[in-house]
This record gives sequence, C-alpha cells and structure tokens, in this order.
Amino acid sequence: MADTTTSQGAAHSDSRAVAFRGGGFAPRPRRWVGALVFVVLILVAEWGTRAGWISALTLPKPTDVLETFRELYESGMLFRHLGPSLSRLVVGAAIGASIGISVGVLIGLFSYIRSGLVPLVAAIFPIPKIALLPLFVIWFGIGEGSKYALIAFGTFTPTVVATYGAVDNVDRTLIRMGQSFGLSWWSIVRKIVLPGAMPGILSGLRISLAIAIILLVAAEMLGAEYGIGAYILEAGSLYDLERLFAGVVILSLLGVTVSTVIGAIERRLLNWRS
Repeated sequence: MADTTTSQGAAHSDSRAVAFRGGGFAPRPRRWVGALVFVVLILVAEWGTRAGWISALTLPKPTDVLETFRELYESGMLFRHLGPSLSRLVVGAAIGASIGISVGVLIGLFSYIRSGLVPLVAAIFPIPKIALLPLFVIWFGIGEGSKYALIAFGTFTPTVVATYGAVDNVDRTLIRMGQSFGLSWWSIVRKIVLPGAMPGILSGLRISLAIAIILLVAAEMLGAEYGIGAYILEAGSLYDLERLFAGVVILSLLGVTVSTVIGAIERRLLNWRS
C-alpha cells in the first residue's frame, strides 16, 4: 500500500507543467522590453555623440533628429511627404497582396493551376524587383502608375509563395475528418483550409509589406516630388544627416506600425488558437 502511494505521488510530481523556453507555446507580451531597448540605444547614441567618441559626421545627435522632426511637423512638410507615401503603399500593397492571396489559394487547391503557375512564380520570385523599376517606368510612365505597379509586383510574389505554402501545410487529418462528416468541398475550404492557412498567410504578409516599404522608397527616389523616398534622396544629396536620419526613422516607425496592424489582425482572426 505504501509503495502504491509512493508511486502515485511520484507520478503526480512528474506530471507537473514544464515551462517552455522563450515563451514557446505560450508567449506572454512584454512590450516594455522592446521600448526599453530603443530607449537604451537612443541614450547611448546621444551620450556617444556628445562625448565625442561617435563622430557627428557619421551619426547625428538624436536630439537634433528630434528637432528636425519638430521643424518638419510645424512646417507641414511631414504630412506633405508622408501622405503620398502612405497612399502609394496602401494602394500598391493592397493590389499585390489581394491578388497574391487569391492566386496562392488557387495554387494550393487546384492541381492544374499549381502545375501551370508554380514554375512561373519560381521564375519571377528571385528577380530583384528594384531592377524592374525602369521597365515599369517605360510601361506605366514616370507618374504614380509605375510606383503602384512596382509595389504591387514586389508584394505579389512573396504573398503567393507564403499563401500556397500555408494551404499545403493545413493538417490533412482535419480535411479527412470533414470529408467523413459529409461536408461539401466549399465548406471544407471555408471552415478548415482557410482558417488553418491563415497563420501562414499573415506571416507572409509581414514579409511582403516590409518589402513593399523598401520598394516604396526606391520608387519615390525616381521621379517623385514628394514622399519619404524623395525626402531621403534630397537629404542625402545635401549631406544633411539630421534630415536623412529623420527620414529613416519615419520608415522605421512605418514598419513598426504595419507590424502592429498585422499583429492586431492576427489576434482577431486567430483567437481560436488560444
């Protein structure tokens, strides 16, 4: 009897929860840690430039960059540059991502479409999209059309790859279970395949939208009067480091904002995982 009690106690102690490293399967938000990292880096940069062991010719003081932000805001130039950039980013990325998700889902669901389009996607995916900017200018002109086309094309290809990869990774056991319960093909796609593929699709969108921001800057450096890319190009040509870093910080904040929006969408659409 004592041995039985001892073995039950040992089994009970062995069944305790095991913590996963790094949060693993149960990540906990620690937003203050990321903010603290930024604050520490800014303080180190400020101290280094004031102390002189960081040259002012290579890195401006963060306080000077902040002053440049204030001047941009008060003069109205911040929104004059930011407005066209946001418009180009939203329109181009929306076109590329929507078409990319649609094509990726079709590739994942239909064998003939997969056989026809996967080799094409594999052929155009490695092409540096920035190298195609002169071609888009020839096709769509120097105006907004070429910028939209470049951003859309750059967003399209990684979205396609991420989407059909996510569809392929949906658990086939769930699909067979749906078939065994007599669900129709459309019900299986709507209730099993698309929800199961959504985490991979959203992860792909993070990468696609980051690429879209890069292509936005490249497009605005060619034939754009206003925009963050045009602002950075002008500051670089004048070797105005404060304005140059202000433009870079705007792009970083834009990237953080996009990531935050995708995270909010993930929490709303993927709350079934919790």
